[in-house]
Amino acid sequence: MRPAHWLGKPSKTSARKFASQLGVSPSTINRILNGQSRITPAMAERISKLVNLSPASLLTLQEMQDRWQERLRNAA
Repeated sequence: MRPAHWLGKPSKTSARKFASQLGVSPSTINRILNGQSRITPAMAERISKLVNLSPASLLTLQEMQDRWQERLRNAA
């Protein structure tokens, strides 16, 4: 499950607003939401201030995503 599912899939406008609130570019948020970039500890801290998830929860979800992707690569 990609980060867009954990955070709610925002429209382009709300993704821009979300990026602005985090102080990052919209492309950064889009890469995270689409699973192309990982949520780092620093980004988890920022995101946790805007959503109802702790930084630890966000990093756990990222770790689960990483493991899932690894399983898919190994199965191929």
